[in-house]
Amino acid sequence: MTYTYHDLKTKTIAQLREIAAGLQSEAVKGYTQLNKDHLLTALCHALKIDPHEHHQAMMTNKSRIKGRINELKAIRDEAIASGDHAKLAHVRGQIRSYKKRLRHSMT
Repeated sequence: MTYTYHDLKTKTIAQLREIAAGLQSEAVKGYTQLNKDHLLTALCHALKIDPHEHHQAMMTNKSRIKGRINELKAIRDEAIASGDHAKLAHVRGQIRSYKKRLRHSMT
């Protein structure tokens, strides 16, 4: 059976030791003495799995939001040049809001 890092991470230490028992690799030698973190790393090495979880960005309109941020930056520059502090504060708030959306979509 093929495993992913997430599959292995959600298993108990007993289940990981059962998997290690079926492997003939130097990486899992002494698996009965390893704690879960060390055993997980050893299993990833033995099974040639990338030992990191990768997050997928679920935002599909990322380029549209970045484009809107660039438009707002142009408006911000105009507000700075004209000295309109109310408009400047409003636009900066919008930019901050869009950037926050981008950051939270990545987690």
